[in-house]
Amino acid sequence: MAAWRVFRPVMWLVPTIAGFFVLFLGGCPGPRQAVATDDAASRVYVPPGQYDEFYAFISGGFSGQVTVYGLPSGRLFKIIPVFSVHPENGYGYTPETQPLLMTSHGFIPWDDSHHPELSQTDGIPDGRWLFVNGTNTPRVARVDLRTFETVEIIETPNSAGNHASPFVTQNTEYVVAATRFSVPVPQKDVPIASYQQNFKGTLSFIKVDPKTGRMELAFQILVPGYNYDLSHAGKGPSHGWAFFTAYNTERAHTLLEVNASQRDKDFIAAVNWKKAEEYIAQGKYREIPTEYYHNVYDERKHMATSRVYTKVKVLIPSECPGLIYYLPTPKSPHGVDVDPSGEYIVAGGKLATVIPVHSFSKMLKAIENREFDTIIDGIPVLKYDAVLAGEVKNPGLGPLHTEFDGKGYAYTSHFVSSEVVKWKLGTWEIVDRIPTYYSLGHIMIPGGDSRKPWGKYLVAMNKITKDRYLPTGPELVQSAQLIDISGDKMKLLLDFPTLGEPHYAQGIAADILMKNSLKVYPLEENEHPHAIKSVEQARVERKGNEVHVYMAAVRSHFRPDNIEGLQVGDKVYFHVTNLEQDWDLPHGFTIMGATTAEILIMPGQTKTLVWEPKKPGVYPFYCTDFCSALHQEMQGYARVSPRGTNVPLSYGTGQ
Repeated sequence: MAAWRVFRPVMWLVPTIAGFFVLFLGGCPGPRQAVATDDAASRVYVPPGQYDEFYAFISGGFSGQVTVYGLPSGRLFKIIPVFSVHPENGYGYTPETQPLLMTSHGFIPWDDSHHPELSQTDGIPDGRWLFVNGTNTPRVARVDLRTFETVEIIETPNSAGNHASPFVTQNTEYVVAATRFSVPVPQKDVPIASYQQNFKGTLSFIKVDPKTGRMELAFQILVPGYNYDLSHAGKGPSHGWAFFTAYNTERAHTLLEVNASQRDKDFIAAVNWKKAEEYIAQGKYREIPTEYYHNVYDERKHMATSRVYTKVKVLIPSECPGLIYYLPTPKSPHGVDVDPSGEYIVAGGKLATVIPVHSFSKMLKAIENREFDTIIDGIPVLKYDAVLAGEVKNPGLGPLHTEFDGKGYAYTSHFVSSEVVKWKLGTWEIVDRIPTYYSLGHIMIPGGDSRKPWGKYLVAMNKITKDRYLPTGPELVQSAQLIDISGDKMKLLLDFPTLGEPHYAQGIAADILMKNSLKVYPLEENEHPHAIKSVEQARVERKGNEVHVYMAAVRSHFRPDNIEGLQVGDKVYFHVTNLEQDWDLPHGFTIMGATTAEILIMPGQTKTLVWEPKKPGVYPFYCTDFCSALHQEMQGYARVSPRGTNVPLSYGTGQ
């Protein structure tokens, strides 16, 4: 295949205590070429008017957003704006949504979103909410899956590089998060070279209200200054525990590709969060001063507000016996995944030659028997052999992440050798492998991190595309591949491009979400302070240099559509209410010279565009979303006069 003709050789450095092995990969893989099966087209074809079987929610990485695809078609349905402003609908530009992006560092209209996670009930995705992390400025967001809109963002203080998040416990009691980059806690000016003395990590547990989904930072655990990379919570017998990978146990602060790869084993941190709840109830915590924002969107008011908190409850492991344990894990572990039974804890050691699998029951026994290698900052390190269930031998190069099909098999992604490897739980034998194109990161099976996976498809999210699509200059689109896992052998079905840099994804059966999808915002429930409920309420009011336009949008006109008496230096607020109550009939609004973005207003919703005219003139405004046969006629004019003139404020529609 042409794909393999251009596949560049990869030099992979595998650090060991003794030094480095240099491996070269490249050239033609011969029989490992994956070719789509003859019936692949029919397997992924969704006829006109029919629906996909699954929703796939894929993180946008450096775009800061979440994208929604259908499976098996690979069709893109929606971009959900989360951590980045979105000119398509005005998210982050409007006064209603700007508070969602407030942080202790100020208004931050971007982040690096890595891991979406569906809410669960009894360890099964329930389709209520989707959580996603902001990595750069540590935050966790919640998306309401009735509306596919971001409704809440909470900042995680005492943290940096919020990578090991936002993974949920079995009944969404908590969303967990952890610092990737350890920092001084609380923050202070210290030499970077004092890393080992002054830098710490934190594991955050965010409580979720079971009815509303509202989040609250319940407590943090102060841990040694390692890099905490990924997480998954226990289920079944391991419910009540959460697991985090930790690398850089060397506590290096420079040239980590060498200095953080010296030890043969790093750790998985096993946290007994039910024990943590007991310590919190007993008052065995410290309150650390800090500052973090909690931003919540009110669906009735169509508006977000921010609240600032100034302290957080922190547990210290040396003061809370039985709270946390370290499981030795080779080598520089990235992913940690818990199988559907809750017994097996699988790690992906980026530099390991095996896939280590820990046993939860053996872990409990090792704790009971105090089978410790050592104790670090009050955290016992369990003996490797005492907790090990088994090792998958020679799986491939660069194992990262594992998902499960619910039929007794696990699937692990391999970045360096660009492949998915299928192996059997309990016997640890490899039963199949399939190449991907190329440099595979995360994989996703719908429900593959839950108690009951839908074990039909696997999505491979590749970091390098090369020649899979038409070239688009130096930057190529990211690549996803749909693989059939319903039989004994994996079969490639489809390539489809993805936006941003996808990391993790979640999949769920479409019928779970479809029945709860909101079609309109009931106009009678609109409590926006500047909403109007009928065209008769449309008006324009001046308050000093502020002008508030209470505007109605309805097929196919704005009311008012002629406004005079505005002046240079005014701050004009267009509060536009979409009076439609019919599904899939949004209206858009923008005006010439606007310095933000359009607003896209759903039926029954109110949004605000702020405009500050700089020069006299007559400025047209119009609907940006094609809404009817007379969409082109849905327009108007705003007249702006020089400052201090006596042109009276007037407005009207056809009058």
